[in-house]
Amino acid sequence: MNIAVFPGSFDPLTKGHEEIVKMALPLFDKIVIAIGDNPDKRCFFPIEKRLHWIRQTFQSEKIEVAKYQGLTVDFCRNVGAKFIIRGLRNSLDFQYEHDIAEANRHLVPEVETLFFMSTPQFAHLSSSLVRELYHHHADYSDYVSFVLE
Repeated sequence: MNIAVFPGSFDPLTKGHEEIVKMALPLFDKIVIAIGDNPDKRCFFPIEKRLHWIRQTFQSEKIEVAKYQGLTVDFCRNVGAKFIIRGLRNSLDFQYEHDIAEANRHLVPEVETLFFMSTPQFAHLSSSLVRELYHHHADYSDYVSFVLE
């Protein structure tokens, strides 16, 4: 089976994240959307809500949703994934993601990182922006596919 992991905090999942999954879906038998559960990182929304929103958004047999702790490459090994999916919005994302991909390649050479470019429609979009809009009771509906509660 050709399996990929799309890791992130997804705090919350945005339409930009959705776009990346939809771009990658034809290339894989299964994509595991994996929320990294890092006790040192403080997220705005509880992990159970984030898992629920991802499951609500994707109704495909080819998509699995999971949470994990530790290194992403170790999680990839545990689920049999040979690929990590990452979305890029701009050149700053590229530099950051490139460095992580090289470290991952050094740790586990058999897992390759694939980059998908956001379309201009979502290049400005981030979970931080959505959280800011939500916090200030502004309309965030153009950026997520569900109601934040």
